[in-house]
Formats: sequence, C-alpha cells, structure tokens
Amino acid sequence: MEQTIYFEDYQIGSSRMTSGRTITETDFVVHAGHTGDFFPHHMDAEFMKTTPFGQRMAHGTLVFSVGVGLTASVINPVAFSYGYDRLRFIKPVFIGDTIKTRTTISAKQDDPKRPESGRVIEHCEVINQHGDVVLVADHIYIVERRDKSNSA
Repeated sequence: MEQTIYFEDYQIGSSRMTSGRTITETDFVVHAGHTGDFFPHHMDAEFMKTTPFGQRMAHGTLVFSVGVGLTASVINPVAFSYGYDRLRFIKPVFIGDTIKTRTTISAKQDDPKRPESGRVIEHCEVINQHGDVVLVADHIYIVERRDKSNSA
C-alpha cells in the first residue's frame, strides 16, 4: 500500500504492528548462501546440541532483514531510509519461531543537510510468538516537509 505521509504528519508515540512470519530452515540455508555465513551456530545442529541454546539459532542479520521487511507493507513515496542505529540482538530466534515487528515513532528532528526535509526515528522491535522482544533497532527516515517554505 502506498501512503504519502509528510514530516509534519508523523506523531511521536504512534505505533503499528506487522503481520507475523515463521522462520524456516530454508530461511537459514538461503541466508547463509547469500551472506557466506555458515557459522556453526546457524548450520550445525549437532554442535548446537552441546550449547546452552540446544538448537541452531537464526543469523541476527536474517532476523533483522525479515523484521524490517515485515514493516514494508506501507510505502511512503516522500520518505527514504537513512539507515539504522542502536541495533541489538536481544534473544535468539529458532527454526519454527514466528516473528512480527512493532514500530513506534520515537523522535522527529530537523535534518541539518536537507532543510526541505526532516528526520523521523522509528523504533523497531521484533517480537517472537511468546511476546519476547528478540531484536531492536532505530530506523532513521529522511522525510519531505509538506510546506518547504517553512523549513528550518
């Protein structure tokens, strides 16, 4: 879905929850192939039986990719990703876990490089089927202002 939301329209504290997606063994294998990360924590079931986790865990970058991808159901043509800050892998995700992402607008600020735009910070929390937060990150957007004549 496409929805135009200008900088002025974002409300601090507004949030939304995505639909869920179950992480599969195929996700592990494809992600390992794409990244070259065949670390035994992700790919060696026998090795992981000897660890406190007891089973293979998803690549953090896989959980990040899927978690962020789930938020892409609303496309804003006047907003562009500037990057991510404060990315943390809080808890492991295992094959068969279902994750969803809650986003909350946590801050708005002027963009020092682009007076016709502002920065919107969207706090992302990836949550498993048990309600546990497994990953957090702050997504920074550059968002056009509606009234460019009143820009900073």
